[in-house]
Amino acid sequence: MEAYYAGWLSILPPVIAIVLALTTKEVFFSLMLGVLSGTCIYAVGTGAENIVMGTVETAFEIMAKKVDFNILVFCSLLGSLVYVVYLAGGSKAYGRWAARKITSKRSALLSTSGLGMTIFIDDYFSCLTVGTVMSPVTDSLKISRAKLAYIIDATAAPICIIAPISSWAAAVGSSLATTGAFTSDFSAFVSTIPYNFYALLSLVMVFAVACFNLDFGPMARAEARAAKGELGDVGTQQENRVEASDKGTIAEMVIPIVALVIFAVLSFLYNGGYWGDDPKYHSFTAALGNCTAAKGLVWASFGALSVAFLQFVPRGLLSMKTFLDGCIEGMKAMLPANVILVLAWTISGVCRDLLSTPAFVQHVVTDGGFAASFLPAVIFLVAAFLSFSTGTAWGTFGILIPIVVPVAQALDPSIITVALSATLAGSVFGDHSSPISDTTILSSAGARCSHIEHVATQLPYATLVAICCFVGYCVAGFTHGSFLPSFLSAFACLIVAMIVLHRISVRRQAREAEAQAS
Repeated sequence: MEAYYAGWLSILPPVIAIVLALTTKEVFFSLMLGVLSGTCIYAVGTGAENIVMGTVETAFEIMAKKVDFNILVFCSLLGSLVYVVYLAGGSKAYGRWAARKITSKRSALLSTSGLGMTIFIDDYFSCLTVGTVMSPVTDSLKISRAKLAYIIDATAAPICIIAPISSWAAAVGSSLATTGAFTSDFSAFVSTIPYNFYALLSLVMVFAVACFNLDFGPMARAEARAAKGELGDVGTQQENRVEASDKGTIAEMVIPIVALVIFAVLSFLYNGGYWGDDPKYHSFTAALGNCTAAKGLVWASFGALSVAFLQFVPRGLLSMKTFLDGCIEGMKAMLPANVILVLAWTISGVCRDLLSTPAFVQHVVTDGGFAASFLPAVIFLVAAFLSFSTGTAWGTFGILIPIVVPVAQALDPSIITVALSATLAGSVFGDHSSPISDTTILSSAGARCSHIEHVATQLPYATLVAICCFVGYCVAGFTHGSFLPSFLSAFACLIVAMIVLHRISVRRQAREAEAQAS
């Protein structure tokens, strides 16, 4: 299928999907309608003989091409691992231990944030692992699943994009290599880290929310409901169907999770050629940059599930039948997330491969006639818009980096690093906040939170950080990339805005409580 330049119509499918999802709360229907609207535009634009069949046929052809079965298998196997760990009593034992050690909401939120920041190798791995480990703790302390999902999401992509050793760093490096403008792609990536305001301020906001409870908007209402015992949607509620074993210990949770981490690292190295014949990949960083993370995660989840089998079945914690039945139930629990992933990949493929959304964005960037002083801020907005619309950060910076580098070189070479950072920051914002982003979907799945509730509660937080970042990039453009004025202006805006919005939210809740009492 050849691409068709649809102009502004190329952004219509994700707009339809997002608006419908937020309005109707039916994410499957909304995404599918977004896909069909895009393939209908393509069928009409390319002059298909049968518009109806052209729309349907193209939709399923692009779906078949865009599905990443490695990620689907990884999610399914991880769902199995989570469920058998629960059956063996690992989650119950961990919950009992955590109830004694982690006795406050602040310590639980800080522990969750710290774990999310520790798992920086891959965002998919972080999203599901942090939810698995911390949900028993946050549930016991009446922390809403919406807040758990937010912390998971806000420490996944943001920490990966500023970690020199991660699958994201490798993806950025490969995009930088295509420009030919840098002697060292790795050094160029490292230089963007201080200017990646969205990633840094997202982590600042997570810390502030965890320590000082500065909630506002829908999240404040979700926390108020959680305080009354209404933690949020648990999806399929698989955990309530079978009683967990009382003989399990913390080891039943810790050993499989540790095995998952170890196998993930070893799989990334093996897949990247660390033990291969090519000596240029015989270093940790080079092998990690050369690996296919999705394949490594499949191997790691299978290895961890095998460890769980050897740990649970021979000791009599679970029978063979119970273990295998648990694997199937865990896969069933991940089915909604897998379906959403497939539809999100499809709508992204429709925009990028069929309707030429990248070409439309390139036209906006190159022909906009922007002054150099506004370039970082404009690039941030364009990257955020494209990433939010398509649900992919990697695709966004892969598209924009080859465009941004020559534009920045032509207008003002002193802001190349800032312009690159703005590209990455905008891409991460879209990935963090978009309803069709895979990490958004996996975060809600990992926290067992309704996907729509997760999007609605975290969007004000992510948008606030993005607005503050925009201020910082405006200052950076006018100061020719000076770090301290630009970062401190963004940081100050965030802190002041959080305090003001929290106070407004507290007053609103007080008025609502008074109205209900009267």
